[in-house]
Amino acid sequence: MFPAASSSPTATGSADTPLPPVRSPTDTVPHPRAPGPAAPPAKQRDAFFDNAKYLAIVLVALGHAWEPLKEGSRVLQAAYLCIYAFHMPAFIIISGYFSRSFDLRPDRLKRLVTGVVVPYIVFETAYALFQRIVDRGPAVPISLLDPWYLMWFLAALFVWRMITPLVKLVRYPLALAVALSMLASVSPEIGDDLDLQRVFQFLPFFVLGLSLKQEHFALVRRRSVRILSVPVFAAAFAVAWWASPRMNSGWFCRCDSAQELGAPWWTGPVMTLALLGCSLALTACFYAWVPGRTTWFTALGASTLYGYLLHGFLVKGAGYQGWYDAAWLHRPWGEAVVALLAAAVVTLLCTPPVRRVFRCVVEPRMDWAFRKDAVAAARERARA
Repeated sequence: MFPAASSSPTATGSADTPLPPVRSPTDTVPHPRAPGPAAPPAKQRDAFFDNAKYLAIVLVALGHAWEPLKEGSRVLQAAYLCIYAFHMPAFIIISGYFSRSFDLRPDRLKRLVTGVVVPYIVFETAYALFQRIVDRGPAVPISLLDPWYLMWFLAALFVWRMITPLVKLVRYPLALAVALSMLASVSPEIGDDLDLQRVFQFLPFFVLGLSLKQEHFALVRRRSVRILSVPVFAAAFAVAWWASPRMNSGWFCRCDSAQELGAPWWTGPVMTLALLGCSLALTACFYAWVPGRTTWFTALGASTLYGYLLHGFLVKGAGYQGWYDAAWLHRPWGEAVVALLAAAVVTLLCTPPVRRVFRCVVEPRMDWAFRKDAVAAARERARA
């Protein structure tokens, strides 16, 4: 690395005089040729989580696309219930996992505004206007307090992240979240503001994500769990097939209390616990089959918010135009075609070209709207 010392005589010594040993540079004595401190390596994304997010968003699109068709097919109803039992819990757990470091620091609040609040306002308004233009039915009111269709998730994510610092202060956060979820299931007075029923009833999954670590996900990705998941999914489908004509699917949406679903109040806490256990079991089985290596769809997992926010226009537009009324769509092969189209469309909506077009409303920078952080400005001046 460094040139060898010369053995020829110098002005201050002779060839018979031994030269002093060459000293290697230390951490405390800088060497003129020693390189500066190496920059820390960029933190790489875990392919497992991107894969899981992509597969979960495909299931979300699949459930939305199947919803207008499920009434005529008991098999489709069973598949619909199975998907709705775990696809949002799987997504919410990962959202909680990546919210563990969230606090009220200015840069994180700014990201919350630009990544959650602004898309919520834009798309809540856009969906209402879209319905008024394309649909011939009664107009949907533009209301930022009453999330419509799939916008509830952004409202819930905003609330969950804002309460994250408080959640991390309490001693038993998961038990508290389950208790709040049970209480919400018997509280029809909560109303529709910010879809707080879903906020509370899905809260345990977000809090669970806050509590998980990398090794917990590794536990459910073992080969034994993957093998066990096959009979578990089969049993879940059999139960869903039996329950589909007997059970209100609104329980899986978690947007109403027990009284609003026409059930006695005491069934709310019971169903909350039952669905919590069912959702966690199926979510673990889902994670077990998510590949941990980089695949062709791994990069798409970083853009699932685009697929989530945009696919609803196509699903709702198809319903407004009466495309679901075609008889062939209500046959098994028609339902399969709808599933393939839903998966293909949501995949395209997560690609880089779509991201470049819609970045201004899904991930806007908006530096002009915020004051510059004094601490960050001081650090920049120090580096200069």
